[in-house]
Amino acid sequence: MSLKIQHIVPEIQARLSGNPDIEINNVSIDSRSLQNNSGTLFFALSGQNNDAHSYIPDLIGKGVRNFVVNHIPKGLENKANFLEVNNTLQALQEFASYYRKSFRFPIIGITGSNGKTIVKEWLNFLLSPDYNIIRSPKSYNSQVGVPLSVISINEKHNLGIFEAGISTVHEMEKLEKIIQPTIGILTNIGSAHDEGFQNQEEKIKEKLRLFEHSEVLIYQKNTLVDSLIRPEIKTFSWSLDDKEASVHILQKSVAEKTQLTITYDKISFDAVIPFQDKASIENAINCLMAMLYLGYLPEIIQERIQLLYSVEMRLKVKNGINNTEIIDDSYSSDYQSLRIALDFLEQQKQYKKKTIILSDIFQSGLPTDDLYKRVSELVASNKIDRVIGVGEEIGTYSGSFKNIITYKNTDELIADFKNLNFANETILIKGARIFQFEKIASLLEEKTHETVLEINLNAISHNLNFFRSKLKPETKLMVMVKAFGYGSGGFEIAKLLEYHKVDYLGVAFADEGIALKSAGITLPIMVLNPENTSFGAIIEHNLEPEIYSIKGLRAFLKIAEQRNLQQFPIHIKLDTGMHRLGFQENDLPVLIDTLRGTSYIQVKSILSHMATSDDLEHHDFAKSQIALFEKLSSRLMQELSIEPIRHILNTSGISNYPEAQYGMVRLGIGLYGISNDPSETKYLENVGTLKSIISQIRTIQSGESVGYGRRFMAQKETRIATIPIGYADGIPRSWGNQLGYVLIKNEKAPIVGSICMDMLMVDVSAIDCQEGDPVVIFGENPNVTYIAEKLGTIPYEILTGISHRVKRVFYRE
Repeated sequence: MSLKIQHIVPEIQARLSGNPDIEINNVSIDSRSLQNNSGTLFFALSGQNNDAHSYIPDLIGKGVRNFVVNHIPKGLENKANFLEVNNTLQALQEFASYYRKSFRFPIIGITGSNGKTIVKEWLNFLLSPDYNIIRSPKSYNSQVGVPLSVISINEKHNLGIFEAGISTVHEMEKLEKIIQPTIGILTNIGSAHDEGFQNQEEKIKEKLRLFEHSEVLIYQKNTLVDSLIRPEIKTFSWSLDDKEASVHILQKSVAEKTQLTITYDKISFDAVIPFQDKASIENAINCLMAMLYLGYLPEIIQERIQLLYSVEMRLKVKNGINNTEIIDDSYSSDYQSLRIALDFLEQQKQYKKKTIILSDIFQSGLPTDDLYKRVSELVASNKIDRVIGVGEEIGTYSGSFKNIITYKNTDELIADFKNLNFANETILIKGARIFQFEKIASLLEEKTHETVLEINLNAISHNLNFFRSKLKPETKLMVMVKAFGYGSGGFEIAKLLEYHKVDYLGVAFADEGIALKSAGITLPIMVLNPENTSFGAIIEHNLEPEIYSIKGLRAFLKIAEQRNLQQFPIHIKLDTGMHRLGFQENDLPVLIDTLRGTSYIQVKSILSHMATSDDLEHHDFAKSQIALFEKLSSRLMQELSIEPIRHILNTSGISNYPEAQYGMVRLGIGLYGISNDPSETKYLENVGTLKSIISQIRTIQSGESVGYGRRFMAQKETRIATIPIGYADGIPRSWGNQLGYVLIKNEKAPIVGSICMDMLMVDVSAIDCQEGDPVVIFGENPNVTYIAEKLGTIPYEILTGISHRVKRVFYRE
């Protein structure tokens, strides 16, 4: 990309303040990216709770000189080029639409409820031997993701594959103008985002808008879809049962594969795909249809489609050997996904030293010389300390990189593994599938038992933004990461929250805060239950204590005086009815006298805790707490002449008592996808999925028993699977004895007999499964709320009970 500012101005209807002759070669919306430079055009997007205009001074300090803004920040008028527009998101979309018109090659546009990313990745695999392909990186299919994807086109590409996702009406027409697809693919229509539409018909109509100017639409023939397609749109349909479709397909299972018999235009041929599940079959057929439309011969289709593979769409964060952190992206290697992975590395890095293991780069559309020059610049801009290259190409261009060691292939690296001395570093593993970098990931990964708690970082971001949308723009946000992030992991979640620029983190005890500060978290951290003996450590690590008693206040003041502190931040806890911790109304005179006139400390905030914010039957009591908090905090502020932050609302309070947001709210369990309000739960995403495997399967006969105490007696021949997870991992014993179940092959397997310390047993008589198959303990189904209800407890107890010996794997889609 090389465009002059003067050519961009009219396309986005901007008012220019600055030099029209400046050239830009990169577009960014992320102020935190290390890839921003003097050639970057930064779009300052504004949301309800985040305004990128506030980051412009820092960006100017880092060398960025070109900005698309709603307004020019005060004092910066002559310090950069500013393109003023009414709406920066709309300007980004208009810029992408303008840029897209510069290219005339075919574009495949994909939409639907499910399968978009799989179809895109498989088409890229199937067609890349014949085309230089540009495609959406990962799942960049939103109102922001689509323009960023399209802007990545360069002059060497000759085929594009972009996916488009929507959540409500009037969104697709914007994406259609950006993608301008020539070939359309409509994938499976499911229930995703149903809440944004009146009915299924409205959702399909909106999705079909993507294809209004396409030369053809590929889809599975469907009566409802047929009725909604405009007559002027050419269709190329397929069906498993409707002979009126353009292509008729028969399917049958062969071993662990599926044989498809394709009848099209008086020819018939067979093709085998390595899957048997319905979703994969549908996705593979959509890809096959695209190949047919593009004129591929049956023998080429047969040869390539049998090689389809499971697509890994996640960037995973894992603990590694020798105090390392592993970011595993070992299934793709192209320029755009490398940019995303490097940003993610910077976002999640636990260690200052950064290493990347990188294979040859594929499907860039650039000449090889130019490609590796750009890759080396990208690696340098992200301040990578060490590069380990694998492949003939990257070895040839090793001179472009600083501090690089190269190997011809993965086996050569593995043979030299011990000499690479991995320790105390964050390692990004980024390789094309053919390099089999999963072997390297396995060597680097810390070995634990096969039960894991997978944490979806996308879901955490989604839930955070959901609750942020309920806040006034000026309301600050504290997020609770106590109890090891409610069982989900402390540092990794704290790092993500820091990336999202929350205002405060909250922990229960000093050691939790010390661990986060020691790991590099810079956000202010409030310690909610500090013990007097921890005050010295709190001061040393720049934590901020909650003070809830005169005794505690005097103890802290004594240490503050000894260390001659000045304005050290503390937080005053008021008891308004919880009767757990806090100053009561009759304590205020002594509290005020003690605080008055001291310069050692500063009251950073005044807070209280609601006892019934989640139970509207106690609405009057909750209101009385808020009223008392207003009275007591106002008295403190008036008599001490201070204006601290005030906060009383927790997760449920944010939703049920928005009038009491004050200066800050505290988000807890809601971040992890749990709400006491079923109507709110449907807008939240599941964060944690606890998984294991089947260790062994045995068949027992009628009259035989399972487990301690013989609490399960078989009434007939029964297949029993043993799962390596038990109450020492955090599974309540009371969840056994056929009350609870696990999910195997998406089918319920009831837990039989007593849950043991390290194992539990399930009945798999009705499930076609084998040893080594994955098992879901909880996640979407069963979810922790369901388990808690059945056990007569609360979701907090289930989440926080998961043992530290269970490996946490963090991932981003």
